[in-house]
Amino acid sequence: MDTKTILLVEDNPSDVALTKRALLKSRISNKLIVAEDGEEALDYLFCSGKYADKDPDELPTVILLDLQLPKIDGLEVLKRMRLNEKTKRLRVVVLTSSKEDIDVASVYDNGANSYIHKPVDFAQFVDAVKHLGLYWLVINEPA
Repeated sequence: MDTKTILLVEDNPSDVALTKRALLKSRISNKLIVAEDGEEALDYLFCSGKYADKDPDELPTVILLDLQLPKIDGLEVLKRMRLNEKTKRLRVVVLTSSKEDIDVASVYDNGANSYIHKPVDFAQFVDAVKHLGLYWLVINEPA
């Protein structure tokens, strides 16, 4: 992977804008792909639908995945990713507003690499995104 791409799977336009601002403020200038629902995320990863012409070897370095998504929820996206040889080792950070213990357990049981509750405060959100970027895009070695 030459270009370190971030796949943001988020249906809320305000959260997408907030994440973009946080990335900019944190000086993370990696390519950002936004999927607005679980189906679009899977289309991107598996080169189907509007992404049918995408290079199948062009995979994101990290996926920021919300759980509450239309069409296909985030947990199902994660499950399908982990079943596929090409995507089973992709780094997935669940970035969600849920604090439910059952969601945390389900996410880890299905192979997520990290679970982060979305901070409400913008400064805290920027700080979280900055640390995410540093760790997943710079420090951590991919499988």
